[in-house]
Amino acid sequence: MTTTGSLPAWSSAGVLPPVKPGMSGSSPERSPYQIDLISLVDRFATSPDRMQILEGFLKFREELHALGINSGFQWLDGSFLENIETLENRPPGDMDVVTFLYLPAGEDQRSMAQKSPRLFDQSYLKSTFAVDGYFSVLGQPLNAGQVKCISYWYSMWSHRRNGLWKGFVQVDLDASQDADARAILNLSGGAHHE
Repeated sequence: MTTTGSLPAWSSAGVLPPVKPGMSGSSPERSPYQIDLISLVDRFATSPDRMQILEGFLKFREELHALGINSGFQWLDGSFLENIETLENRPPGDMDVVTFLYLPAGEDQRSMAQKSPRLFDQSYLKSTFAVDGYFSVLGQPLNAGQVKCISYWYSMWSHRRNGLWKGFVQVDLDASQDADARAILNLSGGAHHE
């Protein structure tokens, strides 16, 4: 598992700052912020809408783990990571997720898609888990298409549509924290954490 740090508070603009406040622009204390799954749930389970999205995200991870996808990490973004309730007077609709994964031994992309084709279908992910999901396989030779996709996600996720710089989050794909994260979510019952 990756070492994780703390997540800065939303800026006055209602977004995660792209670099931790007080740090230089070249500091490694920047987006994507590596946090543990428990911290994610504790920080963002602040309303019934957010709790429902987190529940969907945890179920999505459960499906990945059931396929043997346990190694890698996930980038998380979208209105879920913004103070969208204040910014646009609405709840978040989903969570944007890119899963960077190592394939289980003996598997390739085709065999994984055959085992669970719905899990790699964006419309299914959105309607079932409230996840706008994408995938990238780690541990293979890097090609121009992969570089373009990673650059796209980083550049799009580093800014709001109005051009404001913002940060996003990275969580480990390992399943060891999922049960505790789910327990916190079940216990939070709408309690607000800021």
